[in-house]
Amino acid sequence: MAEPTLAGMLQNFFLERLMSQRNASPHTIASYRDTFRLLLQDVDARTHKRPSSLTLEDLDARAILDFLDHVETDRHNTVSSRNVRLSAIRSFFRYCAYQTPGSMAAIQKVLAIPIKRTTRREVGFLSIEEMQAIIEAPDLSTWSGMRDHTMFTTLYNTGTRVSEITGMKIMDLSLSTPSARIHGKGRKERIMPLWQSTVKLLKSWLKRLEADPGHPLFPSARGKPMTRHGVEYRLGIAKKSAEAKCPSLKEKRVSPHSIRHTTAMHLLQSGIDISVIALWLGHESPLTTHHYLQADLAMKKQILEKLDPPRTNSILFKPGDTLLRFLESL
Repeated sequence: MAEPTLAGMLQNFFLERLMSQRNASPHTIASYRDTFRLLLQDVDARTHKRPSSLTLEDLDARAILDFLDHVETDRHNTVSSRNVRLSAIRSFFRYCAYQTPGSMAAIQKVLAIPIKRTTRREVGFLSIEEMQAIIEAPDLSTWSGMRDHTMFTTLYNTGTRVSEITGMKIMDLSLSTPSARIHGKGRKERIMPLWQSTVKLLKSWLKRLEADPGHPLFPSARGKPMTRHGVEYRLGIAKKSAEAKCPSLKEKRVSPHSIRHTTAMHLLQSGIDISVIALWLGHESPLTTHHYLQADLAMKKQILEKLDPPRTNSILFKPGDTLLRFLESL
């Protein structure tokens, strides 16, 4: 029996493994799709073989490593993006191991490619005054300004991801409760409470929208769901305007994710337990939130003040021979 072709396995991987068996989310499907589109284009450029004629042998460990280097050096993607691409490739090759056991040696070499270590960057957060300045920046006399004002308030209230806020529909609101249904990563849903001030804003905003419950809660000017870029663009305009009222914003990079981080930090500073914050953010485990949250300097000083410095005499280490001196010099 002939082994399946690369094109056939890739199609079955998407249709059977991801969509049918795993019921992967549209975001996962899109991410995997982009990975293999870029990979096949890169291999085509190197080997001059059309993607439909490639074999699994053409995607050996060397080809995958060359592609990962291309992602970082030519496309100028971050190490994190490189690791996301590698994770998608690994998932496909684990699937191939069951389909083509005769290629196990080559598959194992690809699976052995390690995830690259990367420095975890601190995500900045805003003070209450800075967040308030951004929320108040949009012009409420315009349709887009009212939308942005309500959207930024809802972002801060719920701490949602940008994909979650753009995916919200009118029917996700329950203003009598008051709460909002958030469709999170991996098809996980959570119900988030809303401030009365947020409810008041949403009621005013809904009067400007179509009555269709399936209509996007925060649409673009064309009535379609806003894109990630669209939200970032509107947030950038609000930040620029808010800088006149709050000059400290000039030194900060503001994104939808930093608003999410701001919500988390303000909850932490209010004394909310980190496990509760993990539920609020939609994290599967509080361990994710431990990495996500970074205590600010004021909180670190409060912790330090509770500790007494040890009473010790300073002892300078002196390397005893040339090898130790060499190691000390590194």
